[in-house]
Amino acid sequence: MLIAVSVYGKDKPGIVHSIANVLAENNINIVDIEQTVLQGMFTMFLVADMSKATTSFEEIKKKLENVARKIDVAVSVSQFEGKYAGEKNLYVVTVLGKDRVGIVRDVTSVFLEFGINIEKTSLTARDNLISIEFVIDIGKTNPEEVKRRLRLEAERLGLDIVFQPYSTFKRDKRLIVFDMDSTLVDAEIIDELAKEAGVEREVKELTEKAMKGEISFKEALEERVKLLKGLPAEVLEKIYSKIKLTNGAKELIKSLKDAGYKIAVISGGFSYFTNRLKEELGLDYAFGNELEIIDGKLTGRLKGRIIDAEEKARIVEEIAKKEGIKLEDVVAIGDGANDKIMIEKAGLGIAFNAKEALKEVADGSISKENLIGLASILKLPSEFKKRCNI
Repeated sequence: MLIAVSVYGKDKPGIVHSIANVLAENNINIVDIEQTVLQGMFTMFLVADMSKATTSFEEIKKKLENVARKIDVAVSVSQFEGKYAGEKNLYVVTVLGKDRVGIVRDVTSVFLEFGINIEKTSLTARDNLISIEFVIDIGKTNPEEVKRRLRLEAERLGLDIVFQPYSTFKRDKRLIVFDMDSTLVDAEIIDELAKEAGVEREVKELTEKAMKGEISFKEALEERVKLLKGLPAEVLEKIYSKIKLTNGAKELIKSLKDAGYKIAVISGGFSYFTNRLKEELGLDYAFGNELEIIDGKLTGRLKGRIIDAEEKARIVEEIAKKEGIKLEDVVAIGDGANDKIMIEKAGLGIAFNAKEALKEVADGSISKENLIGLASILKLPSEFKKRCNI
């Protein structure tokens, strides 16, 4: 026979010990426990096995009630038979967004729709931002269907959502890879170059086609670079001095470094800018396409290998192999079709402010204002989350 014990009251030292001591003295084994403090209120729920108890259920209930009165908390004790039947198929759903009434109700309505059981819920709300983490058992339900439905509901509600297997969630991630344009920096750098060259409209048309996957990235890149022929090389520094990091990026990178991550930027943009970001942010790796410069001017050609979707994925594998890191322990973040393969290969792939095609293959999507929400998803130290109001 199992017993369920709920305890709540004003937080103080010794509550857990007092309850656990009563159970141990009566040879009752705790098999599951969840305890937290919310706004100064202590809450605990535990399940214990009475099969080898040295006393009866009624007697243990009285003993727990007596000790609860002594330490000034409330306790509820009940008994039940049996254990959970069958294998669990656990996933973790993380929800990010502006705090408002009804978010838990709206998200859990999708779980109810699929008959999904919620195993655990934790919520953090600071200022107007909220992070909610659900551990759910989807049973035999198709995870892709659940992910698709959650993504649609999140978009309707203006929320960001990440859906990942529990086995992935609990792994210690070790390498994080960012795209650059419209991900780590709040700009499409080639469009800024195009403005300087007076070919903004032509370049934007090619960029949109490439991001949507309508033409190959390599073809679009080569055609865009041709349009930049004759641009003075000093324009590169002028543009870098003006571009801004995405909100929260600098703080996130620092926290990732403090947590021991290897950090890379892998871009279909240009190496001049990825190298400058590596220097400014202290990144471990930076890859980009190299613009050919002769006599202080862009020639309209590229040097070396072209970093397209396939090459991005290969570079991720190269870094992981060099660092002795499994792909399951890699996080990849990007915004366009050029990031699709590396996001599919990574243990956790995040579509950032992304096009629809990328959202469909990613484990979750994050909107532009919520890059720092990765702190919650990756379980970064609470000091960082407090600093960023997560």
